[in-house]
Amino acid sequence: MAFVQTSPYKVLSQRTCSSFRKSTSIKLFYFRGSPSAKAFSLLNLTHYTTGSGEFCSSSKRRSRGPVMAAKKASEGAKQEDGKYKHTVDLPKTTFGMRANSLVREPEIQKIWDDNQVYKRVVERNNRGNFILHDGPPYANGDLHMGHALNKILKDIINRYKDNFITGVCGNLMEGRIMLENLLSLSSISVLQSLDQDARKDLTPLKLRAKAAKFAKKTVQNQMASFKRFGVWADWNNPYLTLDPEYEAAQMAIQGYIYRGRKPVHWSPSSRTALAEAELEYPEGHVSRSIYAIFKIVDTPPTSSGFLKEFFPDLCLAIWTTTPWTIPANAAVAVNAKLQYAIVEVQSLSGDVSLSAGNKKQRLGNILKESKKPFLIVASDLVPTLEAKWGVKLIIKKILSGSDLENCRYIHPIDNRECPVVTGGDYITTESGTGLVHTAPGHGQEDYVTGLKYGLPILSPVGDDGKFTEEAGQFSGLDVLGDGNIAVVNCLDEHLSIIMEESYEHKYPYDWRTKKPTIFRATEQWFASVEGFREATTNAISDVKWIPPQLQGYLIPAHIAFALHDSKFLLASTNGMMSLTSGVLCICMTIVQSENRISAMTSSRSDWCISRQRTWGLPIPAFYHVQTKEPLMNEETINHIKTIIAQKGSDAWWYMTVEDLLPEKYREKASDYEKGTDTMDVWFDSGSSWAAVLGKRNGLSFPADLYLEGTDQHRGWFQSSLLTSIATKGKAPYSSVVTHGFVLDEKGLKMSKSLGNVVDPRTVIEGGKNTKEAPGYGADVLRLWVSSVDYTGDVLIGPQVLRQMSDIYRKLRGTLRYLLANLHDWKIIQRFVIVDLSNFYFDVAKDRLYVGGTTSFTRRSCQTVLAAHLLSIARAIAPILPHLAEDVWQNLPFQYTMEDGSIAEFVFESRWPTLNETWLAFPTKEIDFWEKILELRTEVNRVLEIARTEKLIGSSLDAKVYLQTSDASLASRLCEMCAANNDVDTLRRIFITSQAEVLPSLEDELISHIPFSGECLIQGKSKVWIGVSRAEGLKCERCWNFSPQVGSFSEHPTLCNRCYNVVDAQPLPAVAMTS
Repeated sequence: MAFVQTSPYKVLSQRTCSSFRKSTSIKLFYFRGSPSAKAFSLLNLTHYTTGSGEFCSSSKRRSRGPVMAAKKASEGAKQEDGKYKHTVDLPKTTFGMRANSLVREPEIQKIWDDNQVYKRVVERNNRGNFILHDGPPYANGDLHMGHALNKILKDIINRYKDNFITGVCGNLMEGRIMLENLLSLSSISVLQSLDQDARKDLTPLKLRAKAAKFAKKTVQNQMASFKRFGVWADWNNPYLTLDPEYEAAQMAIQGYIYRGRKPVHWSPSSRTALAEAELEYPEGHVSRSIYAIFKIVDTPPTSSGFLKEFFPDLCLAIWTTTPWTIPANAAVAVNAKLQYAIVEVQSLSGDVSLSAGNKKQRLGNILKESKKPFLIVASDLVPTLEAKWGVKLIIKKILSGSDLENCRYIHPIDNRECPVVTGGDYITTESGTGLVHTAPGHGQEDYVTGLKYGLPILSPVGDDGKFTEEAGQFSGLDVLGDGNIAVVNCLDEHLSIIMEESYEHKYPYDWRTKKPTIFRATEQWFASVEGFREATTNAISDVKWIPPQLQGYLIPAHIAFALHDSKFLLASTNGMMSLTSGVLCICMTIVQSENRISAMTSSRSDWCISRQRTWGLPIPAFYHVQTKEPLMNEETINHIKTIIAQKGSDAWWYMTVEDLLPEKYREKASDYEKGTDTMDVWFDSGSSWAAVLGKRNGLSFPADLYLEGTDQHRGWFQSSLLTSIATKGKAPYSSVVTHGFVLDEKGLKMSKSLGNVVDPRTVIEGGKNTKEAPGYGADVLRLWVSSVDYTGDVLIGPQVLRQMSDIYRKLRGTLRYLLANLHDWKIIQRFVIVDLSNFYFDVAKDRLYVGGTTSFTRRSCQTVLAAHLLSIARAIAPILPHLAEDVWQNLPFQYTMEDGSIAEFVFESRWPTLNETWLAFPTKEIDFWEKILELRTEVNRVLEIARTEKLIGSSLDAKVYLQTSDASLASRLCEMCAANNDVDTLRRIFITSQAEVLPSLEDELISHIPFSGECLIQGKSKVWIGVSRAEGLKCERCWNFSPQVGSFSEHPTLCNRCYNVVDAQPLPAVAMTS
């Protein structure tokens, strides 16, 4: 759907309407720039309505005489005051000026449900489907504004495809609330609600049952909210990930699954591994960071002994924000390409308790010793470390990182000898010391480096986040609490701490429990991404990503740097800078969608797909009781897949090993036990294409569109892509649209603590205080969605909602005006698109109200209004379905389709077709009418001066004079003055009683004209404008002045036009009163 925003002087034509003809997909309305900036008016509404008054109000210059006179008469004024009221065609409609959305929208939704409108629309399709596949997991509890943005965007697209694109049926695969996530959240809620004894009695099956009950209830609540948003879907046939057929469909990936011991994100609070997409990074996390030293005890033979001159006091200096991982240290990594310095520590400046910024710092005991060590640090960091430690670092020798490889140092806690190794580009001089403490059991990069050097994978931490016995003296201590402190104190006692300081940074938290996580090596199931990484990269280039990459943008430097560091937008500088309006700007390429997901998939490690939970889909692995070797192959998977398809995944918990194994393995059943791991939530949701698109009738693979928030590049978009490539060799979607996040009006993230949360339910229904939080209805919320630039973060708040409500009110007023002036119009045959503006409505009122009920001028105007009404109602229907349907149900006529059927509901109609003849308005005529519209604005300026000086009241009290030396323009203006068609006369265009074109500006022609002015039309045609009192008397019926008033004995107070109208409409009998 596309709309053209024209200037006040533009006429909609063939050349300005190309987007109507060419557009085959919906374009949403949005505010460019700041989403909270001045509201862009939908369909240019503010150009032709003000929203005040009973109907679409006119400007001050427009005389409302006939309307006011008729209203006064109808309200009990004397008969003679409204003698001709019955001849005035006032607007009439049952369509209310006030939306009354809290009542009317549910009524309209009931009409749709009672008449099965969605089903009727779907069944009408016979040419194919447009599949918008819905996902991914939703948070527990009530819906928030992000859900509203997401679902309404989908519904707008789907309604457009569903109802207006011929032969295409849009399918929003709705109801796919990701139940594994809800189950996990509800299981946590269940556990938290029980005391310790009750938890002991809670078997896996009981917990799963309680969690499933809670999740299904949440699904129903969320479904009801989506319906209230006006979202259409096959609500009676949703897909849920705990349905047996869905669970069975997930067991598809084979050949890429293996079991291994690797470091993964681990949540001690949930006691399970987590995926990156299950993490959040809240602001304000403070870690206990340390600068520690490890003493070198040996050098490789290739070093030529140049380091030994500093023995036995030569140490490696490292920095870490996780001191608790030091017991698992297996190496120190350096960058072979960096330069390192051996420095002598001197001139301790004294104890430092606090540094700038109130970051707590504490110097270690080693710096209090009289004999200071020699340290190895990156040479570029020497000045920084001097300032931070408060010491003098004297450079004694410079060497490369490669010179340090294979040196040996003593572990400061357990006296193990460990090597110095070379790592990758992750070792930089941006922070720390340029040397990285390496614990392969507690970090992905450490793990990769460990594999290269055959380092031991130490991870002396249990599922509960406490040190195991393997950690010796720290056994039983919480690594994120007392254990961390104990490690720091132990290092300091061994003179291995230079400084300890508080360090605020982003740290991963479990998004369910809201508690910090750790990196920990455990036995897990993995999907080998390396096996299909190239195929994934190729598939990404075949998908249409929206929005695409944006290049060559000049962005203020401070914003550019923020974008560069953003986890939601990847950006790179082009090396170009400029000074724009005094602000340093950087030319950047902002990478959205395609490059973002390409970067993520190309760099990601193997996918950990196992979780340590009792809810969710089980990983169908059996383990040998003695050897712990897993048994999982195609035979066992297919057998369990059949069982789950029939009985659901609970069968894994209540059936015996013998029953779960295929026939050929049953005699060995006593040698095996069932595994307890379950599938990763993203593997669960990422398989939805297989469970839905590949299984349901009428659907096809791949989907036409996936649409989610930009964070799903690391979530559902990626997990769906990987599972699909691994099994199908192609992406599960043809196109992907991403939207930003919803922020408050100040651009801040919404939070209860800030009190800035905008609840969609409150927006629709209103809050406790209806003055502060009025209920706007779903359509105003949907209008907001259609009005923002969804490709970035969007803003919402009271001011934005008031703006949307005002636009909605004006749109409703316009539609009411159209309906009300068609109350006696029964036949609509054609559709026309013109620039609806205050110009057309203003000049139309005269012929509509007083031109005569059956007059040609009134009927032709009604034809145009009816075409507008039908066009606008259908055009806004995907965005404002309740308003559009409300209009449709109040049509004073039936709308007949091309096949002869009646469209009882707006969504049974089709997208407006174009009349090429009407659009092919001659270019010469377009240019002329642009001049007329500009001239009209200038005439109004002079009229306003005359009104201010009390010469006239309304514009109908005036006569306008024009004079121009432009012969062509003067000729056309004269033609309009003498036009036989009353509608096209200049006086009707200016809404004055008379208009005259003067041949010259000689005194005898203009001396009696009290007010005048000059203007340049389109910058070249000079026009003189004069205003005087109108000639003749005022017509009682239409309030136009005319010399003909008084010429008709039967109706002495009427002008010629009104006389002809009234003469055809006999006056009603007047009741006699005593």
